[in-house]
Amino acid sequence: RHHLSSPREPSRRPIDTLSLYNTNLVTMAPLSSLLTLGLAASASAFSTTSTSSVASRPSTKLYENFGFDFAEDQAENTPTSILGEANYKKWVNSVDPNNMLNRQYPVLSRVRELGLLEKTAELGVLSKLEAQGLTLEKAEELLPALEKLGVLKLVANNQQLLINGVAPIAIEGAPLLLPLVAGAIEVGPAAFYLAAATFAGLDFYLFSSGAEVPFLGLSAGGVAGLVLIPLSVVSAIVGGAFAQLKN
Repeated sequence: RHHLSSPREPSRRPIDTLSLYNTNLVTMAPLSSLLTLGLAASASAFSTTSTSSVASRPSTKLYENFGFDFAEDQAENTPTSILGEANYKKWVNSVDPNNMLNRQYPVLSRVRELGLLEKTAELGVLSKLEAQGLTLEKAEELLPALEKLGVLKLVANNQQLLINGVAPIAIEGAPLLLPLVAGAIEVGPAAFYLAAATFAGLDFYLFSSGAEVPFLGLSAGGVAGLVLIPLSVVSAIVGGAFAQLKN
């Protein structure tokens, strides 16, 4: 009897799992070491950079004593509720809402109460400005020039000063000044040049005469110059502007 026998299979060597794991572990060890060293170096560099940037950054902390050691420390003898300008203004509002510290000059209401718009129309200020060449189109052309000169930015950054400092003087004195301004506009640049020379000459006379402010002993030329010199400069600039519009 012939027996059919299957072809002999090649012998298979059993795989040693433990040795294969050890081989992979040995191969991966240098890679993990390199990765660990890279992470450590990156963390060290980041820490050094952050420390140096923090150390080199100037301090922006504000002190009531301006940071001087010999000055009095306000935090030691001042209640927290009024320490600092912002806290002080809040406290004043809580005591008296109608206080002078936070009060703003009512520009629109005073213009309406004094009837400045009606007086401006009666004196024909706008028509006289157009006669001097200052039309709406010219006014639109001046806006980019004013922006380039930084005038608009200056006004935006000094709103409180303009509202509470300049506006009361201009608006309260407008009923007396409007007729003079309307007459000067009608005459033209020569009137503003004459006004500039008058203001400067008056201040020079006060200085040369040695006049003093009564009860204060201050130089009248120095005190009046705070008003006369700016008026002289503004008048000269306005006169030059009208001359340019005429050209």
